[in-house]
Amino acid sequence: MKKIIPILFLFFLIYGLTNKDEILIPDYAIRFRVIANSNTLEDQAIKYQVKDKIESELNSLMKNVKTKDEANKVIEENMKWIRSQVDHFTEKNNVSFGKNYFPEKEYKGVVYPSGEYDSLVITLGKGQGENWWCVMFPPLCLLEAKDDVENVEYKVFIQEVLKKYE
Repeated sequence: MKKIIPILFLFFLIYGLTNKDEILIPDYAIRFRVIANSNTLEDQAIKYQVKDKIESELNSLMKNVKTKDEANKVIEENMKWIRSQVDHFTEKNNVSFGKNYFPEKEYKGVVYPSGEYDSLVITLGKGQGENWWCVMFPPLCLLEAKDDVENVEYKVFIQEVLKKYE
């Protein structure tokens, strides 16, 4: 038992230094952003309704996409549908697919610089409210949206190791 304590200490030291809960956005990524008309509760609610509707459909459309070219094609082929769905929620919107400006963002502990990024951007009304964004391809946000937390089994590593030596 005395030998296992230094081994566990070393393991957790190495694990702590090397394992980071960061998601790095690759250069070939396609981002998805919805900008609210304003910060009123009503406009923020509309932003999330639009996000949920479009994200749900994109999730379905992108499930078998393997390359950025395929992702671009899927989005381009569905732009008319995307615009029609956005217009159901509010008037005077802008839906842009291509190079769009993103301000500096922090996501899961990583700061991403401002700049022009390949993206689908939906601007609702005047676009003066808080925005929601994620990475559509590779499907980082779409995977997060699908997480099934009810079927997750949690284990404590130390407990599992100690069970082996009981």
